[in-house]
Amino acid sequence: MLLGRSSLLSAVRYSLELSKKQYGRSRWRSSRSIKVYPSVIAGSQLCRSTSNLRIPLSLSTRMASSTKDDAKSTDETFVNKGENRLALEKSPYLLQHARNPVQWYPWGDEALEKAKAEDKVIFLSVGYSTCHWCHVMEKESFENPQIAEIMNKNFVNIKVDREERPDIDRIYMAFVQAISGHGGWPMSVFLAPNLSPIIGGTYFPPEDRHGYPGFKTVLLGISKEWRENKSELMLLGGSIIQRLKNASENKGGLIDRYVPSEECAMICFHQLKNSYEPNFGGFSDAPKFPQPVNFNLLFYMYARDPSTDLARECLEMCVHTLKKMALGGIHDHIGQGFSRYSVDEEWHVPHFEKMLYDQGQLLQSYTDAFLTTKDPLFAEIIDDIATYVSRDLRHKEGGFYSAEDADSYPTKTSGEKKEGAFYVWTFDEINALLAKEVADKKGLKLSDVFCFHFTVKPKGNVPPRRDPHGELSKQNVLIVYGSVEDTARHFGITVEKTQILLKEASQTLFQAREKRPRPHLDDKILTAWNGLMISGLARAGSATGNKRYVDLATDAAKFIERYLYDKSERSLLRSCYRSDNDAIVLTSVPIRGYHADYAFVVKGLLDLYEANLDPHWLEFAEILQDIQDELFWDATNGGYYSTTKDDPTIILRLRDDHDGAEPCSNSIACGNLLRLTAYLERVEFKDKAERLLSSFKEPLSKVPSSVAEMVRALLQYHDSSTEIYVIGDSGAENTNELLRVVRERLIPGQVLMFADQNQSDNILLRKNKIFAKMKQDKNVPRAYVCRYRTCSLAVTTPAELADLLSTER
Repeated sequence: MLLGRSSLLSAVRYSLELSKKQYGRSRWRSSRSIKVYPSVIAGSQLCRSTSNLRIPLSLSTRMASSTKDDAKSTDETFVNKGENRLALEKSPYLLQHARNPVQWYPWGDEALEKAKAEDKVIFLSVGYSTCHWCHVMEKESFENPQIAEIMNKNFVNIKVDREERPDIDRIYMAFVQAISGHGGWPMSVFLAPNLSPIIGGTYFPPEDRHGYPGFKTVLLGISKEWRENKSELMLLGGSIIQRLKNASENKGGLIDRYVPSEECAMICFHQLKNSYEPNFGGFSDAPKFPQPVNFNLLFYMYARDPSTDLARECLEMCVHTLKKMALGGIHDHIGQGFSRYSVDEEWHVPHFEKMLYDQGQLLQSYTDAFLTTKDPLFAEIIDDIATYVSRDLRHKEGGFYSAEDADSYPTKTSGEKKEGAFYVWTFDEINALLAKEVADKKGLKLSDVFCFHFTVKPKGNVPPRRDPHGELSKQNVLIVYGSVEDTARHFGITVEKTQILLKEASQTLFQAREKRPRPHLDDKILTAWNGLMISGLARAGSATGNKRYVDLATDAAKFIERYLYDKSERSLLRSCYRSDNDAIVLTSVPIRGYHADYAFVVKGLLDLYEANLDPHWLEFAEILQDIQDELFWDATNGGYYSTTKDDPTIILRLRDDHDGAEPCSNSIACGNLLRLTAYLERVEFKDKAERLLSSFKEPLSKVPSSVAEMVRALLQYHDSSTEIYVIGDSGAENTNELLRVVRERLIPGQVLMFADQNQSDNILLRKNKIFAKMKQDKNVPRAYVCRYRTCSLAVTTPAELADLLSTER
């Protein structure tokens, strides 16, 4: 079928009407509640689904583009090399498309000027390097010479890495969600030369299928309509963007400075409780995402008063979910780390890509679980995640890479990648690798114990309904339904013996798996995600006393300061890259950091300060906080924009307003402001936190589960921080004993401050008047606990400090 004038215009008109429905109401609605409407040409397949997210809108601070010399290169030059302009880029995702027959451009002046000069529609394709359906659309359409010819003749084709340029991604994803009710990647949007979107979707099959137009049909239809009816397309597409813009600006200003009450937390608790799945944990039906922001809030609510029934429910939801995840297939039992999500309710069959931001956040979740329960399982998982990221995602200078792909070649001679191929096992493989007999247990093989424990079956353990494409046929995804005690009892051996056997088997399989073709590594180093990783490692190291984790966090912070902070420009950068010789390189025009980069790094630095008590990190955090206030603060409405106002291509400048797979940058910033207020006694930080919370009063009151991390910050605001001051000799055992009392507890709103009594130059002694007035004793360390501007008397022993912290809750 051809997409003619009537059908295309009806699609755009329908999109306009749908945007009126969606954005004429409260802009704070979670997209979980948005009905999925049938869009005439919106794509039907999702790669990274946003069905659980409300995508905020923003665009960029700086455009990453080719150099002037690069821009002069002709299409023929690239075609003769079998490449396109993406060959000059650094992003792993863009480089994956550098040899497509499509004449791709990166987002930048050359492409945008070409669209204006030639009056052509822009085809904007947004994805990321570990996206399964991005790979599918590339193979089906972008490597298809016939489709590429249509694209090159009629469009200016632009590729964007959404992780490198979240600004561009957010604004056009908001458009796609507005017209179709859902979104995902790859995102496919057609823009007028003035960057106003016309129509869009996600994945398109190459040919018409199941009543939906194929990509070729869409291309021909839009090209024809642009030639014949351009003005109406421009008008309708512009109307949708204007409605999005009006919604973004309608916040009511700062007439009402009301900060929502603690009751928002109870509303959020009940929303989470109602969505909680009690059998296997989690806060949704399949597919299940970890959602660490929910754990952050629930652990905080538990720690406020552990004796209440509410606290016990909060703890149960967290602990049960985290245990089921640790035992499930979403957890890599052989190579460590966690996959993005499970396609089923049991956490069994994952989407196998591993993201850095998940590892960093889950480190914090399992740290909170360990602090509240002291369960050794959680300490094992902490070490598991730290082992994975330090082994497989770490650059030698200390920065962490972004992700590992879900797809890989099953063997070195395979011609086609399959999802999960690196991670799954056949029954026969395991039997062959673990054929060794168990000592003192005649007839019992190592494979028997392993297969029983991890539910390995001869015909595979993945039900067909969880494997619609048949990629996991006869394969096993390791999952534990019982316990080590159950396995020991089944075979009549001791628990200790069983643990030794399972460890031996896992090491054997790990060595065998390392010989398989590895999944693609996205070695882009993102500032924001490294900030999350610093937080996770620092908090884990502090809670467990493991210096290795703190050292990893320190190295990552040093990496950011060295490679991703432009001191002369007073600016963070968004990303850097690994060259072929393992050196760190930037794009020709470095991408300036977004608000999330600042907020996540500041939190990481504050967590790192409390882990190693190096005041340098507190000073750096203050510097970055001041910079983000200059660049991103919304002086009219409160809160932070996601982007600066410097980029002329910005058509919408909005705020991050949803805690999803990554926490909302405004939520994290609010917590940072409250902590910095306690550290440095800067009242303007407290004022900004109040204004931020006030500007989010609608989602906090109506759909607080969509901003769970901000609810946690709201409680911190009402509770006041728990400020713990320690003065003593750095490194002295009696000082460390006091610090251990603090670090072995989950203390809501904790702000730990330390001054070495042998050093007079300390940022806290300069800026914190309370600290400066506290008495010192050269013979023994002293600790004070303060809340609501009232401080305890000094204590000098661990027992006294423990009692004080217990009574201060």
